[in-house]
Amino acid sequence: MTAETAAPGAPAEVESGVGPTAPRTSNEVGSVRPTWVSDSRVARWTSWVRQGADPDAPVGSQTGLAPWTLEPTAAVPVSTTVDVTDAVRSARAAHADWARTPFRERAEIALRFHDLLLAEQDEVIDLIQWETGKARFSAWQEIGQVAALARHYGRRAEHYLAPQKRRGMVPGATVVKELRVPKGVIGVISPWNYPLYLGVGDVLPALLAGNAVVSKADSQTPLTLLWTRDLMARAGLPDDVWQVVTGAGGVTGAAIVEAADFIMFTGSTATGRRLGAQAGERLIGASLELGGKNPLLVRADADLVAAAHGAANAAFANTGQMCIHVERIHVHENVYDEFKHEFVAAVEAMRLGAAYDYDVEVGSLTSTEQLATVAEHVRDAVERGASLLSGGRARPDVGPLFHELTVLEGVTADMKVYDEETFGPVVSLYSFRDDDDAVAQANRGSYGLSASIWGKDVRAAEALALRIRAGAVNINDGAAAAAGSVEAGMGGMGDSGLGRRHGAEGIRKYTDAQTVARQRWMPLGPPPGSSVERFVHATTKQLGLMKRIGLR
Repeated sequence: MTAETAAPGAPAEVESGVGPTAPRTSNEVGSVRPTWVSDSRVARWTSWVRQGADPDAPVGSQTGLAPWTLEPTAAVPVSTTVDVTDAVRSARAAHADWARTPFRERAEIALRFHDLLLAEQDEVIDLIQWETGKARFSAWQEIGQVAALARHYGRRAEHYLAPQKRRGMVPGATVVKELRVPKGVIGVISPWNYPLYLGVGDVLPALLAGNAVVSKADSQTPLTLLWTRDLMARAGLPDDVWQVVTGAGGVTGAAIVEAADFIMFTGSTATGRRLGAQAGERLIGASLELGGKNPLLVRADADLVAAAHGAANAAFANTGQMCIHVERIHVHENVYDEFKHEFVAAVEAMRLGAAYDYDVEVGSLTSTEQLATVAEHVRDAVERGASLLSGGRARPDVGPLFHELTVLEGVTADMKVYDEETFGPVVSLYSFRDDDDAVAQANRGSYGLSASIWGKDVRAAEALALRIRAGAVNINDGAAAAAGSVEAGMGGMGDSGLGRRHGAEGIRKYTDAQTVARQRWMPLGPPPGSSVERFVHATTKQLGLMKRIGLR
């Protein structure tokens, strides 16, 4: 792994001997704030934060730290629990008109947002990098995904939600339709690692289904979400239909769960359990995308060069801070050594650094907590006997939260990295004997989010996929193929969560099914003047006839 771009303010000399690439920043030495981010722009974005409903509450603010330098980004107002309640109240009032708005008008807003996002993407890519520290291509991937979702639901949501004719109890006499009606106010609680995709990608289908939304902006990355809320307003979305609140998850997030009609949460399994239990007490639904310890399998017939490069991208995209990234690689014993050689070479060719351009492939970790977890998992593994094939240490010479891309071998069940989610640039290699052994290794633990299988025999790989406990299995791709196919559902099994985003289920979950049945001639039951016994006898014969002629 080369480290060619030091963070602004970090030492220019790094192991490769190459100096830093100058990022597009302000003139202040050591600052990474993009030059175009003026105080007036920040004030415009933060005006979308719901605040001030409680006149007795002190006015508070929060400020994130830019991961490349740990300097403050920009102060953002903090919402109180009263503000959350007020936001839900306003959203609920706005929902009535929004739900009656013709779908075509709602779709036009989503499609205008799509065009504006593509036209002004450089701004939000800068914000994503500033707030998360990720590489620019990883930030751009959020643009591609959100644009695809806006276009997909703008074009397909009406079909997904269209009334469905159903067979009535008495064919011809009973006319039945199944409708999809919006739930009301959707609470969306999104994390910091994908502030645009996870912050907005779940809001779009909720809005198009006719709901109002109250979003909690993550404390590390609020500006990205607020920029997007402002862009959605320019696309024509009414102000109160999408409300944004801020604050600590245990306070603001809990308040959303107590007031909304449905919860969409992405985050840790531990927090997901608590929110799911809280939603259950209120008898409201929740869709939860949680943790993962995702496996990648390399069969003996795989193209090892392609598999090695694909595995490197799947393991270290977004600096490993991605719920579907690969944390463990299981390789057939006959090709293990050859794959290991190719994989380590591919990893060590990846460039680590901080820059507002596309020359760097891997960025920084986002918080001191993530860096501490990564360092602890690596330390624990090495002290217990694992071998470092590459990386293994923090890189403060590049930036305060950088860590080398790390490949471990010889990991055993007593090590934290074995089954705990690391959520960082660390991957472990294992060998397997045959497909049965591969399945047993892949399915260990309680997670079941994403998996990958590499092999030239596609039929064999697809048969193997059916045996893997994961919400998505990618064949000859790391993770992007399934996640990027927005017409197909995405979600987890086991401790990786409940529900699906994307596709039909990704929008129908924000609605309730309502059956409307109309009797054409007379109510069901014995007609006037007829005995109940005669009616039962005749109906029993009718039921038998319907079965014999094949009616459902």
